[in-house]
Amino acid sequence: MKFTTPAGTNPIDQGKIVGKPTPRIDGPLKTSGGARYAYEHNEAVKNPAYGYVVGSAIAKGRISAIDLRDAKAAPGVLAIITADNAGKLTKGSFNTAMLLGGPEIEHYHQAVAVVVAETFEQARAAAALVRVDYAREKGAYDLAASVDSAVKAGGNNAKVGDFDGAFAAAPVQFDQRYTTPDHAHAMMEPHASIAAWDGDKLQIWTANQMIAWGRGDVAKTLGIPKENVRLISPFIGGGFGGKLFVRADAILAALGAKAAGRPVKVALPRPLMFNNTTHRPATIQRIRIGAGRDGKISAIAHEEWCGDLPGGGGENSVAQTRLLYAGANRLIGQKLAVLNLPEANAMRAPGEAPGMMALEIAMDELAEKLGIDPIELRVINDTQVDPEKPERPFSQRRLIECMRTGADKFGWAKRNPKPGQVRDGRWLVGIGMAAAFRNNINMKSAARVRLDGSGIVTVETDMTDIGTGTYTIVAQTAAEMMGVPLDKVKVKLGDSSFPVSAGSGGQWGANSATAGVYAACVKLREAVAQKLGFNSDDAVFAGGKVRAGKRSVPLADAAKAGEIVAEDVMEYGDLGRKFQQSTFGAHFVEVGVDIATAEIRIRRMLAVCAAGRILNPVSARSQVIGAMTMGAGAALMEELVVDKRFGFFVNHDLAGYEVPVHADIPHQEVIFLEETDPTTSPMKAKGVGELGICGVGAAVANAIHNATGVRVRDYPVTLDKLLEGMPEFA
Repeated sequence: MKFTTPAGTNPIDQGKIVGKPTPRIDGPLKTSGGARYAYEHNEAVKNPAYGYVVGSAIAKGRISAIDLRDAKAAPGVLAIITADNAGKLTKGSFNTAMLLGGPEIEHYHQAVAVVVAETFEQARAAAALVRVDYAREKGAYDLAASVDSAVKAGGNNAKVGDFDGAFAAAPVQFDQRYTTPDHAHAMMEPHASIAAWDGDKLQIWTANQMIAWGRGDVAKTLGIPKENVRLISPFIGGGFGGKLFVRADAILAALGAKAAGRPVKVALPRPLMFNNTTHRPATIQRIRIGAGRDGKISAIAHEEWCGDLPGGGGENSVAQTRLLYAGANRLIGQKLAVLNLPEANAMRAPGEAPGMMALEIAMDELAEKLGIDPIELRVINDTQVDPEKPERPFSQRRLIECMRTGADKFGWAKRNPKPGQVRDGRWLVGIGMAAAFRNNINMKSAARVRLDGSGIVTVETDMTDIGTGTYTIVAQTAAEMMGVPLDKVKVKLGDSSFPVSAGSGGQWGANSATAGVYAACVKLREAVAQKLGFNSDDAVFAGGKVRAGKRSVPLADAAKAGEIVAEDVMEYGDLGRKFQQSTFGAHFVEVGVDIATAEIRIRRMLAVCAAGRILNPVSARSQVIGAMTMGAGAALMEELVVDKRFGFFVNHDLAGYEVPVHADIPHQEVIFLEETDPTTSPMKAKGVGELGICGVGAAVANAIHNATGVRVRDYPVTLDKLLEGMPEFA
C-alpha cells in the first residue's frame, strides 16, 4: 500500500479499540516471568556454553602480543577467539568501530577476545588469565580541548538571510554557551545474545531494536549470506537507542558458537555496556539571539561542537532550532572533532534532547532580559510554517495550546517571576517551563496477518517491543480493522523471518509499524470479503462478523476451508516533504532547593503533548513519564566522567553513574491534546516516546533559576554549581 494523499475516514476512526486506554496484552507474561529476554531462551537451545568478553585496557594503540596459554589451560575452557583466529571480519554498516578489535585498538573496552567455557564462572575466570600487551598511542579525549580541530559535519548546517547583520542591529542581543556531558543508556537489560549454528545457518537470540538492520550487519560482519542469518528478539528490556545496532555480544556469541561447536551465550557486563557500546556524546553549544524589545526574534544562531570516533556522526543538537521558532535571519552549524572515546550514537531523542537543554534555557534567559513572560516570548515567536521554507506549512502545530493548557493546569499565573522570592521552610521554591519538540518520521513497514477457522487473527512482523507497548498497539490495530475483540488477536514480533517493519527507534515505531499492520489488514479484509461473497467496499467488520446490507456472516467462516494469509507493506509518498510533520509539547516543573545546602528536589512535573492520534493512552503515558524521568536525570545527575589521560568513562556502572529513582520524582502528570494528523499515515498518529524528554532538562534548570536566581549552563545542575551564588539566608 502506498500512502500518497492525506488519510480520509477509515476503520481506525471508529475508535472502538484504537485510542482506548488498554493494559498491555504482554503484561501477564512479564509479571509472571514468562516473557523471554535475549539471554533467557533456555528452552530453544540445548547445552549452551558461555562466553566472557575481554575488553581493551587502552583507548588507542595496538596489541603487541596476546598470551592465551594460561586461559586455555583453565578448567572448562572450550575456545578463545581473538582477531588472530576469528577469520576475516568486516565492519557493519551501522558500526563506527570494529566489534572485535586487534591489532588496532579504536576505543577503551573494545572487545579483543571472548573466552568460551562450560560455565559462566569458568569463562569469567579464564578471561582474567588472558594477557594482552599493548603499544599505547596518544589519543584525544577532551572535547573542550579539541574544539579548534573540529570540522564542519552533519546535515544541519544552514544559513538563511543575514544573521550577522541582523544580530548586530538587534536592540537586544543574547549570546551564551552551554554544555551537556556524555550520557549512558543504562538500560536494565544488558546487551546479550545466544548464538547457535545449524550447518551454515546462524540463529541469534539477541537484544536488538532494529531486526532487519541487525540481520544485515551480522551477515556483513561475518561475511555470510543474509538469508543464512535469523535474528530473534521478542522482548527487550530497554533500549533507548543503545540497541539499535548489533554490538559485540552478538558477533562474539556467533564466533564462539562456531569455534565451540555448540550454542554460546554472551552478555556484556555493565562496564562494557558503558564503554564498549554506544553512548550519547557531550556537546558544547553556542546560542545567539537578536530580538526587538517586543520580543520578536530577528536573528537566531545555534552552533554545536561534538566529538566521535573517526567516521562517526556526533549528536546533532541544533536540529530543532531550524524549526521551533520564527526569525528571518538564521545560522545553524555543526562541527565534529575526532575523539578516541567509545562510540557515540543515538540515545533517546538524539539531537533534540541535548539541543533543547540549551535552547530552552536560552529562551528563558532572553525572556528575563526582555522582561517578558517565558511563555509569551514563545507565543510571540511561534510559526505555522517552516522558518527556512515558508511555503512549507506544518501539518499540525499546537505548541501554543500545549503551553496555555499546561500553564492553566500547573498554576503558572501564581509563579513569581523574580527569582529567589518563594520560601517553603528551608526550601527555596521555583517553577520553570520549556517547549517540547520532536520531528515525526515515517518508515516503510510491513506485516503479515493470518485468519484461522476459529476466528483468531495472528499478526507477524519483525517489529520489536522495547518496553513501549508495541504488542498491545499492534493488537489494537488488527482488532479494530478486523472487527474482533483483543482476545481474538495474537501478536508475534521480533523475528527476522517475519516481514520487515520500521523497528523501534526515533519515535517512528508506533505509527509506522501499526500502519504496516493496517495495510496487511486491508488486504485480509479484501480476501475475507471475496471468500464470503461480499463486495469489499461495502463490507463492515464488527463484532466478529462481516456484514453488508441485511446479510451477516461470522468472520471465522471465511477460513473454514483453510487459513487465509495476507501480507503488505506501507510505503510513503512525498507528504512528509510537502508538510513539516512534527510533535509538540510543553514541560512544567516545580523544584525545591535547600537554602543551606543547595540540595535540589523535584516536587512535581507536567507534560502536555500534541502528537497525533494517541493509539493507547496507557502505554503512551508510560512512555512520556519515563522520558520525563530521563530528562530529570540528565538535568540533575547523569554524567559520564571521562578520564582525559587514558580515554575511558570512569563511572561505568550503576554505582557511579546515577540515574533517578522513585524518590527523586514524586509527582508526574501527562495531558494529551486530542489530535489526528491525516498526513502521517492511515493511523493519523505520530510518536510520543521521545517528545517526552525534549525540553525537560531546561524546564528543571529554569525552575532552579527561578528558585535561587542562579543560572547554571553546564549540565548536570549539581549543588556545587549553585552554592556560591545562593542567596543569603538568616
